[in-house]
Amino acid sequence: MPKVEEIANYAQTSAQNIGIKKFDIYGSSVDDTSVEVFQGEPKQVEASNRSTVIVRVWNQDNLVGVTTTTDVDSLGIELALKTAYEASHFGVKDNIPDFSPEAKAKTPEIKSEPVSPAPAATLIEKLISAEKTLMDAHPAIVAVPYNGMSQQDVNRFYLNSEGALRQESRSYASIYLYTKTEQEGKKPRSAGSYKVSQSLDGLDIDGCLKEATEKTLSHLDYKPIKSGQYQVVFSPRAFLSLLGAFSNLYNAQNILDKQSLSTPDSLGKQIASSGLSVYDDALHPGNVSAETFDGEGTPTRRVPIIEKGILTGFLHSTGTAKRMNAQPTGNANLGAKVTVSPNYYHVVGEETSGESYSLETVENVVYIDNLQALHAGVNALQGSFSLPFDGWLVNHGELTSIDSATVAGDFLKVLQSIIFVESEAEITPRGVCPRVWIDKLSITGE
Repeated sequence: MPKVEEIANYAQTSAQNIGIKKFDIYGSSVDDTSVEVFQGEPKQVEASNRSTVIVRVWNQDNLVGVTTTTDVDSLGIELALKTAYEASHFGVKDNIPDFSPEAKAKTPEIKSEPVSPAPAATLIEKLISAEKTLMDAHPAIVAVPYNGMSQQDVNRFYLNSEGALRQESRSYASIYLYTKTEQEGKKPRSAGSYKVSQSLDGLDIDGCLKEATEKTLSHLDYKPIKSGQYQVVFSPRAFLSLLGAFSNLYNAQNILDKQSLSTPDSLGKQIASSGLSVYDDALHPGNVSAETFDGEGTPTRRVPIIEKGILTGFLHSTGTAKRMNAQPTGNANLGAKVTVSPNYYHVVGEETSGESYSLETVENVVYIDNLQALHAGVNALQGSFSLPFDGWLVNHGELTSIDSATVAGDFLKVLQSIIFVESEAEITPRGVCPRVWIDKLSITGE
């Protein structure tokens, strides 16, 4: 991809020739190499380069036209500017988007140097070795049907006609392993692990193997569970999945569209236990894919969402911030319509005078490790969910895998029913979070 200064120069020249005075451009390119294996042989090897450039043009009537292209050379940018200008005559007249007031503000400095990619043969070799190690761990593990290792180089830029220029690059590698077991007279069981790092050399393959093995073996001797009300502990990944499924609670665009559990007046209200705080923190050191600016060029930052149970902030784009008399937060995604989404969660347990809990001492507690079917089992507008899960029944530190079961509840009631948030947090690809204890939830067994 050309340097952002080069793109800005020929974009400005093309805009002057066409008669365009106001425009902005956001682009990204991804070089991706990924491999999969099966029974010691390469199953799939894929290399790709994907580029997306989004161009917005404002005409004399301040209406906006948007187009996309994959070409960032002078001819491609010129054609995109012309197309967006023509489309601007059909632009919306309500809540017209504008440049971010922070598009030229200084972005945070983070160390993220691109790493030279390893050959695909190296990825295959490492993944075949990991598959063999996992299958040799126990006779019941007969396959690792879902596996993959990949490395990506990502380049992003933003510029506008008022002189904003931003560009950043980063690299990361990832691995996932998901097993399948077979035992006579028992159902097949599965478990897995996913790890990500800034480079292949730093990728915790051994940790991925250990986690996948331990979880798989822990599910072999499963038992049914009686339906009823149980005290529940969410693993970090499970709680973050639930938090993401109900992101309309703090998404300003959803709130303005009246597709949310919140309203503009919800700020300052107690919506959760005082032991819970939640931040959107794109720049957290645990975020391997940290981005320093969003699709509108706004610098990313740590955004308080819930502090000691009180809803203290929404995630904003420039447009939603203007309509709600707030500041953009660096959560905008540019497209035909500007959307808002979280970057990277940071969940914190606050000290309270309440009782502390431990899996080593409790009785008859359900520990939920992984929630499934979130696309089907969540009603985000009503706040309800009913989801299958992988987990264990815990008694004094002893974990017994639970046969097929679902957990159901109301998300706002879950937040209010938090009785303990552990102090030790786990870094996951989606965020940093400790285990979260819930007073009572409905569990339905087979």
